[in-house]
Amino acid sequence: MKNIIEVENLVKNYKDVKAVRGISFTVEEGSFFAFLGINGAGKSTTINILCTVLEKTSGKVMIGGYDLDAQRNKIKDLIGIVFQGSVLDKQLTVRENLISRASYYGLNRKKSNRRIEELSRIFELNEIINRRYGQLSGGQRRRVDIARALINRPKILFLDEPTTGLDPMTRVKVWDIIHKLRKDTGLTIFLTTHYMEETSECDKVVIIDSGAIAANNTPNKLKRQFATNRLIWYTDENSDAQKILENENLNYEYSLDSYKIQINDTKTATDLIRRYEEIDDYEFLKGNMDDVFLNVTGKRLGD
Repeated sequence: MKNIIEVENLVKNYKDVKAVRGISFTVEEGSFFAFLGINGAGKSTTINILCTVLEKTSGKVMIGGYDLDAQRNKIKDLIGIVFQGSVLDKQLTVRENLISRASYYGLNRKKSNRRIEELSRIFELNEIINRRYGQLSGGQRRRVDIARALINRPKILFLDEPTTGLDPMTRVKVWDIIHKLRKDTGLTIFLTTHYMEETSECDKVVIIDSGAIAANNTPNKLKRQFATNRLIWYTDENSDAQKILENENLNYEYSLDSYKIQINDTKTATDLIRRYEEIDDYEFLKGNMDDVFLNVTGKRLGD
């Protein structure tokens, strides 16, 4: 699979502040890619450079085979962007907003109406298409925002915190639509998010910290490298249980009526359970992307 985004030694300085420090990464065409970092890490700066909003200090960026320095307008035609805050007019209807956006890309009325009908079907907008954007709920607005970003049939969709502030059910619905769209069209998704569970289906995750890349791999490989698995043994605190855990040379703590035991993998946990019939009420919890981010950066996403 070929790369649709290639970033090499990207640097962005603001006078004496080094916001992005020579980072390099690639995004494969049709993949689901996540870019993670706390506020001030350089995440938004990098995205704004890729989206042609901000000038870089140095480095090379290729998007869809086009050089950012020489072919910026070609790149603009390839991308769609969903910002954290909406860019649509609250006084216009959904249809009027989408028609306005379509005109930016030179779509005539016939092509514009056809595309809006298509997006209305995909994002279930028919019931709200003639309502003012400002009267919509948060979930409805977000569906319209994503439809707006797709009006020009981009090859890459940038999603900057796309589900922040939405209730869990609406978040699931939005992601169901996005995943189906990606499957049907081969769309490349470039995501930033505070919800670590949204990275579970990513093909690649890049973690940026203080302007530099701190980790870059698939979610499963990152979890194996940086996350901590736990065996939760539900029992009263007692000396026999502590003797077992100390004999096995395991790190543990007791809280909330259970021993939290750090353990390498599922096989090690299974072998331990088989050796001790006392461990009869338990669950095995694999490390998650929250653990990865904390262990890689020493910070929690959202700090």
